[in-house]
Amino acid sequence: MTSLEKSLPSRNYTCATEFARERETIFAHEWVAVCREAEVTDWQVFEVAGESILLNRDKAGLLHAHYNVCRHRGARLCTPKGQAPRPGRSELPQAVQPNGLIRCPYHAWTYAPDGALIGAPFLTDDAAFPRSELSLYPVGCAAWGGFVFVNLTPGAAGQLADQLGPIPDRIRNYPLAALRVGHRIAYEVDANWKVICENYNECYHCGPLHPELCALVPAFRAGGGAALPWEDGIAHRSGAYTFSHSGTSARPPFPSLNDAERTRHKGELAYPNLFLSLACEHVAAYILHPRGPARTDIECLFLFAADEIARPGFDHTDTTGFWDTVNQQDWAICERVQLGIASRVHAHGYYAPMEDANLDMRRYVESRKT
Repeated sequence: MTSLEKSLPSRNYTCATEFARERETIFAHEWVAVCREAEVTDWQVFEVAGESILLNRDKAGLLHAHYNVCRHRGARLCTPKGQAPRPGRSELPQAVQPNGLIRCPYHAWTYAPDGALIGAPFLTDDAAFPRSELSLYPVGCAAWGGFVFVNLTPGAAGQLADQLGPIPDRIRNYPLAALRVGHRIAYEVDANWKVICENYNECYHCGPLHPELCALVPAFRAGGGAALPWEDGIAHRSGAYTFSHSGTSARPPFPSLNDAERTRHKGELAYPNLFLSLACEHVAAYILHPRGPARTDIECLFLFAADEIARPGFDHTDTTGFWDTVNQQDWAICERVQLGIASRVHAHGYYAPMEDANLDMRRYVESRKT
C-alpha cells in the first residue's frame, strides 16, 4: 500500500455542496483580495462569495466597503461600472453621487460614505425610524501592498496581518504598494479554485508542462522541483534575471531589492485567493474569483513602477507574453485535472514528496470546515 499522502477527497473539488460550504467557511470569513487600491478612485462593485460588495471612498480618500444592499427594501445600490441593463430595461442611476453620498435609486434613502443613514424622504429620526440602526450592512475593508481585501463577516474577522503571516516580511523589499497595473489579462478557467492553488504551489509539473519556463529557470526542472529555496529566491539561467522571453528587461530593477532579489524569482500564495510572482522589475499578481465548483475567473495583473509605465515607449509584451504562455499551459492542465477527478473511480489523489507544499492546501481547507 502506498505511503504517499492523500489529497482532499475528489468531491471537495467537484461537489456543489462542498463549494457552497467553502464559500461560507472560507470566502465569507477570510480576508479576500479583490483589486488594487489605485483602481478605486470613487467606487467599484465586486462579487465575493456570491455577494455584491460596494467599495467606495470618502472625501478624505478612505476606503469603505458594504454589502451592495439598501436597508429599506433591499434594492441593489449600484451595478458594476460598464454593465448595460437588460434589453428593454431602463438604465437606472447609480447610487454613489459625485459628492460621495450613497442615494438609493428606489426610494432615495441616503447614506454617508461610511454607510451611516443620514436621511430618508418624509421620515424623521424618532423611535419609529431609528436612523442609527439602519446603516448599510458593513464589510471589513483593509489594504496591504496596494491590494484591497474585504471580509464579509467583519464582526468575527481577525486582523489581515495575522492572515498574511510571514509573507509581508519575506517580500518587504519589493515596493508592492507603489506599483501600478501596466497590463491585465482576464482568464476563465474550468477548474476548482483549489486545483489552481495546488498547481501554483508545486513545481513537480514544471518539467513536463513548462519548457519555456524551465529553459529560463532550470532549477524548476531539477529533481522534480524539489527543495526549492523560495525564501531566498530561485536563480535564473546564466545571463537571465527576470521572467520574460529574453530573460532580461530594459526596465531597471526596483532599487530597494537586495543583490539576490535582483537576479532571483520569488513566489507567494496568500490564501485563499492571491498569488504573487515577483521578479526584479515587475510583479505578476493573480486574483482568483471562484464562481462554481468547476469554474474560477482569474485576473492577472502585471505591476510595474509607475515611472516606467509613464515612460514613452513603455512595452510590457516581452514579460506579459511570456507569462501568458505559462498561464495558458497551467490553465489547460488544471482543466484536465478537473475533468479527471470527476471520474467515478477517482476518490482522491496523492502528493509526491516534492509536492509537500500542497499539503498546506489540504490542511488549510480541513481546518476551516466548521
